[in-house]
Amino acid sequence: MREMKDSGIEWIGEIPKDWERGCIKNILEVLTDYTANGSFADLAKNVHYLDNDGFARLVRLTDLRLDLSNDDGVYVGEKTYNYLAKSSLFGGEILVANVGAYAGLFCEMPPKEGRFTLGPNMFLLRTNKRMIQHYLFYLGQAKFVKEQLAQKAISSAQPKLNKTDLKTVFIAIPSIAEQQQIADYLDTKCSEIDATAEDIQKEISLLEEYKKSVITEAVTKGLNPDAEMKDSGIEYIGITPIHWNKYRLKYILLERNIRTTTGEEMLLSVSQYKGVVPSKDINNRTMQANSLIGYKIVKKDDLVFNKLNPGLARFGNSEFDGITSPDFSVYIVDDKKCTAKFLQHLLKTYKYVAKIKGDCTGVGDGFARLYSEQLYRFVVSLPPIEELHSIVAYIDSKSSEIDALIADKKRQLDILADYKKSLIYEYVTGKKEVPVNE
Repeated sequence: MREMKDSGIEWIGEIPKDWERGCIKNILEVLTDYTANGSFADLAKNVHYLDNDGFARLVRLTDLRLDLSNDDGVYVGEKTYNYLAKSSLFGGEILVANVGAYAGLFCEMPPKEGRFTLGPNMFLLRTNKRMIQHYLFYLGQAKFVKEQLAQKAISSAQPKLNKTDLKTVFIAIPSIAEQQQIADYLDTKCSEIDATAEDIQKEISLLEEYKKSVITEAVTKGLNPDAEMKDSGIEYIGITPIHWNKYRLKYILLERNIRTTTGEEMLLSVSQYKGVVPSKDINNRTMQANSLIGYKIVKKDDLVFNKLNPGLARFGNSEFDGITSPDFSVYIVDDKKCTAKFLQHLLKTYKYVAKIKGDCTGVGDGFARLYSEQLYRFVVSLPPIEELHSIVAYIDSKSSEIDALIADKKRQLDILADYKKSLIYEYVTGKKEVPVNE
């Protein structure tokens, strides 16, 4: 076992005796960014973005997080590319987000064919002879580097890092030879972990698709595989059991437009994936109005529908009494014919979502809406009410089983992520040595 010494840095702890303690500034040859190319006024005058393929691609954090495989890239022409010469990318550079929720995130520019230039809100790092660039990428994944950057970033209202913040992060510096050994070892081990995680993520995706298929089959065909079927004559309904009846939603739904006079009831939000939930349970909720007086009353078993961009399927059955945004529609469901929970499942099937998107009023993201008079024209095929209750109970049971499997898979992903973080930390601080036989 190698001899260790105190690094003198709380975040790092002990390091091997022959390692050096330093800061990121000690291993840098280049630290630059998009704004190094000119003043904000000059940048505005000389930089022109293109939506289609241009001379070079602008690399943003969102692109890096998708390994530049996304189709919504931003491009620049040759003149702009030449103007941004100080932040051209050739592959292998370390890029660090410096603003927002991802401030401090280290990325590595992948080797790609073509021309690339750095976008705003990231630093570009190239190392000097004291450090292998790829090794710096692993240092950036280490908990002690992330903690230092997180502490520096919270000094302003929005998380933000400047170049001094980055340069003054403490690190441990092994020899170049050992850096290469560690980087090679971590490449192998992290690739194994990532491959396992990818397999688990595929299993999660398959389970999610299976859940959708179970729900779709139940709300459109029922639970009896031997039931006689008929053609509904409506494209978005298709084949349906012969004993089910068709209704326009205007005979099923009645809009509830009662407003709170106190604003003291529980505030409810509508999530694409969670349905109707208390607003306090949503992590990324938007700013709340100063007063909730005038918000719409919601009763348990109402259908709450976000009519803004309804193609996102942000609607569902409410299991709570409360209030919600005046921009949402709230419907009482005729419980002699249907339930909000059944409609929640039915209207989220693929064909109904396509129908909703097609019938929206307004053009473009942020403007599409579906109003009650449009929703009321939709036709649904419904089983007798007792059969409908059985279908909802079946979906609840099967969904719980599938959700439990998905939750277990996600726990496995969390364990792998924690193991990967721990592995990187232990090797870039020298607490573990690369095995000789690996």
